[in-house]
Amino acid sequence: MQQKTKKQVILITDGDHVAQHVVEEAARRVGGRCISASGGNPSEIDAPALIELIHDAEGEPVLVMVDDAGTRRKGPGEKLIEQLATEDSIELLGVLAVASHTAKVEGVPVMASVDRNGELISGPVDKDGVPEQMDHQKVEGDTVDVLNRLQVPIVIGIGDLGKQNHADHHANITVRAIREIINRAGSDAN
Repeated sequence: MQQKTKKQVILITDGDHVAQHVVEEAARRVGGRCISASGGNPSEIDAPALIELIHDAEGEPVLVMVDDAGTRRKGPGEKLIEQLATEDSIELLGVLAVASHTAKVEGVPVMASVDRNGELISGPVDKDGVPEQMDHQKVEGDTVDVLNRLQVPIVIGIGDLGKQNHADHHANITVRAIREIINRAGSDAN
């Protein structure tokens, strides 16, 4: 079997219809590729098929959506994160941790977040992209808890993709967050 070159991947913890359109637009704007087949609420693609699509994608970074459809338990999106984060043929640059209103989740600390105004802040944001209170230290979402148990180099928080009271119109907030991961990773990607 031929050894595959590691592909640079950014995971986005949202995959609904709106998020899919936003991630596709963001990929165009950063010069990357979006695996549209990874969209879904919940994620339906299996890891082997997704890994094959990642390697078939022309260009980097490859943007991959994962979604648990609101469940507090480990769902299909978090299972994909586990498999992709430990896949030897993938270089995981980072994760966009998307906030949601899912109750009773652990949440994940972030290196920074992009708020609904496109500003980089040091703490987490809520689903609407509003900065959380100073004592609130984690982005809470349905597909983020597994990140606490994995070696993920960069986690950037963001509100609900394409929504945030229309603040992510044209994917501006999402593009800003993806570029932050690329910059922090020191990636050769655009």
